[in-house]
Amino acid sequence: QVQLVESGGGSVQAGGSLRLSCAASGGTFSSYVMYWFRQAPGKEREFVARITWSVLTDYADSVKGRFTISRDNAKNTVYLQMNSLKPEDTAVYYCAAARSYGTKRPQAVDYWGQGTQVTVSS
Repeated sequence: QVQLVESGGGSVQAGGSLRLSCAASGGTFSSYVMYWFRQAPGKEREFVARITWSVLTDYADSVKGRFTISRDNAKNTVYLQMNSLKPEDTAVYYCAAARSYGTKRPQAVDYWGQGTQVTVSS
């Protein structure tokens, strides 16, 4: 059983930056594909970024060039650096872990964190 705890959310003005962290415990962190998803009020949970054990990365088109996902296997932590934030980035951001490299849909995930709120004001 893997436990995921996010931190780093908050409120920021448009154009600002935030860095989210997700600390993992209870499993072999380096073997998991790590994801970030987000969910805005009234909307479905959507894929943001993922990183494999071999540090291959993948991003949603809406965040490409602004967000960077990274991982530190020694610290069992995955990060999401978010720059040039926009009001439409406002959402609860979820860290997630998957045993295999599958689709970008929430159904591909095996473990979820509790989420952290990101609010971007104009």
